[in-house]
Amino acid sequence: MEHWTEYTRFLTALMVILDPFAAIPIFLSLTQGYNQTERTRVIFITIVTVALVLIAASISGESLLKTLGTSLASFRVGGGIVLLLMALAMLRAQSDKVKTSPTEKAAAETKETIAVVPLAIPLLAGPGSISTVIIEMHRSSAAYHQVMVILCILFTCILLWTVLRLASSIGKALGPIGLNILHRLFGLILTSIAIEIMANGLRELFPVLS
Repeated sequence: MEHWTEYTRFLTALMVILDPFAAIPIFLSLTQGYNQTERTRVIFITIVTVALVLIAASISGESLLKTLGTSLASFRVGGGIVLLLMALAMLRAQSDKVKTSPTEKAAAETKETIAVVPLAIPLLAGPGSISTVIIEMHRSSAAYHQVMVILCILFTCILLWTVLRLASSIGKALGPIGLNILHRLFGLILTSIAIEIMANGLRELFPVLS
């Protein structure tokens, strides 16, 4: 049976990787000129998309890896590298091109689908969060573990919804400097998580390291 701290660690990791505070400036920019009803609809579609993508990835991840002929251990190492690249970008308070590119942002400005692209995919439900839920889902074979992982994803999405709903207030209260400080703090936490994931993958690939 997994200890409860395993799920609090996963919740923390997922929230840090999603980093809703980094999404606030992009969300406010893309929804400039929207009224409250329109912003609420965008947030709802974004959160539902993120939840569906992450849950689908967590459930079908192992089958996909087997189809591609990739082991979970090598996926842990690869996922850890992706998270580390994201963390380094966060520590430098830079835009993370692993999540979304300037081209995707610019294209979205002329579409009504910004809730799905780039807000939900790949800004929030990007390579980092997808690899994290796949890895977490296979930490245990216990029947309740899958349920707990999905509940953690849903709870994280509720927190994400809350932050985006308060995006205007948070943006005004913290300002650019405050948001950058949070961004760097999340980057530091994510760095340690990325290294732990890579270390576990390397130990599986090379048992002599244990």
